Amino acid sequence: MESTGGPYLNTAAVTSPVGIARLLQMTFGCTTFSLVAHQGGFSAAYGTFCMFVWTFCFAVTVFIITCEFTHLHSCLSISWGNFTAAFAMLATLMSVTAAVIYPLYFVQLGCYPIGCEVRDFRIAASVFAGLLFIAYAAEVFLTRAKPGQVTSYMATVSGLLKIVQAFVACIIFGALVNDSQHSKYVATQWCVAVYSFCFVVTVVVVAFSVTGKTALLCFPFERSVVVYTFGAVLLYVSAAVIWPVFCFDSKYGSPRRPSLCAKGKCPWDSQLVIAIFTYVNLLLYVVDLAYSQRIRFVSHL
Repeated sequence: MESTGGPYLNTAAVTSPVGIARLLQMTFGCTTFSLVAHQGGFSAAYGTFCMFVWTFCFAVTVFIITCEFTHLHSCLSISWGNFTAAFAMLATLMSVTAAVIYPLYFVQLGCYPIGCEVRDFRIAASVFAGLLFIAYAAEVFLTRAKPGQVTSYMATVSGLLKIVQAFVACIIFGALVNDSQHSKYVATQWCVAVYSFCFVVTVVVVAFSVTGKTALLCFPFERSVVVYTFGAVLLYVSAAVIWPVFCFDSKYGSPRRPSLCAKGKCPWDSQLVIAIFTYVNLLLYVVDLAYSQRIRFVSHL
C-alpha cells in the first residue's frame, strides 16, 4: 500500500544546510526571549524592541519552516524565494541590533542591585541573541545569489541591499523624530523629503518583488530599478552635502556638541546620527548601483 504522507512532506526543509540554519534560528530565538521573559527582564523602549525582534523573528521562522516542510508555500500568492531572502536579511539586521542593545542596556558585571541570578539570565540571553544573529547571517550567506546564477531578485546583492537601505532609513527617521530640528530650514526639509522618497520607493520595490507582481507592470522592472537606484544616489549626494552644512556649520548650527545639551535629548546628537547614516545609505546605494548592472533574476522563484 502506497504511503499517503511521505510525498507531501519536504524533509529537505529541515535537513538541508538552510533548513538546519532555520531550526537553529527557531531554537536560539525561543531560548533568548524565554530567558528574558522568565528571569532576565526588560524595560523601557529598548527592552520592548528587543523582545519584539526575538518574538517576531521566531514566529516568522516557524511559519517559513512549516510552509516549506508541508509545501504550503505553493498555495501562497507570493514569490516564496523573494520572501524568504528578504526576511532573512531583515531578521539579520534586527537580530544584530537587539544583540547589541540588550547587553548594552541590561547586562552588568556586578550583582547589585538586580541580583546574581538575574544578571546570569541576562548574560545567557545576550549570548543566545548573538547566536541568533549568526544563524540568520548564515542563512543569508547560504541563499545569496552566486555569480552568474539566475535567481530571485531579493537573493541578489542588489536585493539584499534594498533591505539594508530601508533599515538604515528607519534609523534616520528615528533620529529625525528625536528633536532633530529638521524643520528649522528648508534645506533640511529637503533632506527629509529625500530620505522619505527613497525609503518609500525602496519598500515598493521590495513589495513588488516579494508579491511576485513585477510581471504585471507596464514597464521593465529591472531597468526601472536601476534608473531609480541612480536617482537615489544623486538625491543622497545632495542630502550628504546639505545636511552637514545646515547642522554643523557655525553659520546655521553648531560644529561642536553644546556643553549644556542634555544626554539623550540633544538635537545635535540626533543630527550627528542622521549625518552618519546618510553617508552609510549613500554608500549602500552606490554599491547597489554597481551590482545592479550585472544581476540576472526571475521574479517568480
